[in-house]
Amino acid sequence: MAYNIMIQGTMSGAGKSLITAGLLRILSQDGYQCAPFKSQNMALNSYITSEGLEMGRAQVMQAHAAGIRPTADMNPILLKPTTDSGSQVIAGGRPVGTMDAAAYYRRKPEFVPRIMESYGRLDDAFDVIVIEGAGSPAEINLKENDIVNMGLAKMVDAPVLLVGDIDRGGVFAQLFGTWALLDQEEKARIKGMIINKFRGDEKLLRPGYDLFAQHCPVPILGTVPMMHIDLDEEDSLSERLSSSPLKARSGTVDIAVIRLPRISNYTDFAPLERLENTTVRYVDNYFHLQKPDLIILPGTKNTLDDLRWLRRTGFADRILALHAQGTPVVGICGGYQMMGRTVTDPDGNEGGGTEAGLGLLPVDTVFRADKTTRESSGTACAPDFLTGLPVKGYEIHMGESVRTGGQPFCRLRTGSDAGSDDGALHEDGCVANGAMGTYLHGLFDTAAFTQRFADALARRSGLDTAGQAQDADLYEQKQFDLLADTLRRSLDMERIRRIIFRRES
Repeated sequence: MAYNIMIQGTMSGAGKSLITAGLLRILSQDGYQCAPFKSQNMALNSYITSEGLEMGRAQVMQAHAAGIRPTADMNPILLKPTTDSGSQVIAGGRPVGTMDAAAYYRRKPEFVPRIMESYGRLDDAFDVIVIEGAGSPAEINLKENDIVNMGLAKMVDAPVLLVGDIDRGGVFAQLFGTWALLDQEEKARIKGMIINKFRGDEKLLRPGYDLFAQHCPVPILGTVPMMHIDLDEEDSLSERLSSSPLKARSGTVDIAVIRLPRISNYTDFAPLERLENTTVRYVDNYFHLQKPDLIILPGTKNTLDDLRWLRRTGFADRILALHAQGTPVVGICGGYQMMGRTVTDPDGNEGGGTEAGLGLLPVDTVFRADKTTRESSGTACAPDFLTGLPVKGYEIHMGESVRTGGQPFCRLRTGSDAGSDDGALHEDGCVANGAMGTYLHGLFDTAAFTQRFADALARRSGLDTAGQAQDADLYEQKQFDLLADTLRRSLDMERIRRIIFRRES
């Protein structure tokens, strides 16, 4: 049976995911077999396990921090928003339907057995489980059927650390207000508080600790500085999206990623952001598109709605005009579907009907009820400068796209055959007239592919190189070590260990 600890926050974006990852890294460094767990995650950045099961990327990142292989048990319920009020529900790694918020709220108790089964398997296999909450435990209108904050803490008997975000201001009010709105049993579960994202001289903050102690009996266990850690994030609150430059740095390759309303798996492009001579911009206004060296249409959870958005906002016409002038366009997953001639939804998965695509690729897409979720690897077929390069990643899509011209982007093996030299091959994607589309997420995690791809863009722009591509796995491991070092310096880790191993009441 594993020990556990739960990281809750005063709000979304307080830093729960990173604190969870950092504690997992520290425990792993200290010799413990540990695992992450988040019972319910709402995110459009998802991942496919080696078993073909879908889970949130935050828990994948946390599993990597612990040095273990991610499994869907670490995130048994994943909600992928399709509209402002509805989400596709992934349970145990498989889609079980699309529900509006009210329907899901009513049905949440049905998912408790599945959550506890997943937790139980981790409980049997690991020494410590570090659990991440969602949003805030003080969302008192949702407490009745809570399965992700204090409701889960009670089910698995977990002590809680509460994280507040000082960068947004009012951190002492955040921490005290959250604690004050809890009932007595819930208050007793909170064993410590963490102030996160601090900038400046901590000595100026210290007097607040003493004043806070006069109002709240829960100790503050440390202040974590604002960290510039480059790890996979959850969706809309990402600083990566909100701080995107409006124009490229002088003398760099300019890559513009269209920030679709339902953008998903934008983590695909993180390796491009790390190239020294490259600027990656996430653009949500076509006036800011300017004239980039490359336009990327990313994944989306609602291809039809986001395709209509491209037309309504003027993006579609601007993308087509730039492509006609020679700007290459790349689409991943939903972005690939949009680049074709038609997108048809006969079963109403995204509301039904047919939409004309951008017409950049000779491809027609039809949505099907079954969802494709698989790891894949193979070899690039086109364009010429990429031919023969190994490619790998994973697929997550509802549609089936049929190519009637151009060339396939790559040939892939999937599932148990993905890492072998035999097994059935299938074609993926399309390349035609300076446009390229693929269903393969994680494409740029392979350094050799990214280097060749980006350097070709650089040469088109008159530069020698786009910068040195880095191995994604090695880069991630360095970030985990930096995160762990920062938390060791910032937190009372001895007291946190006593809380985890029940040596402190």
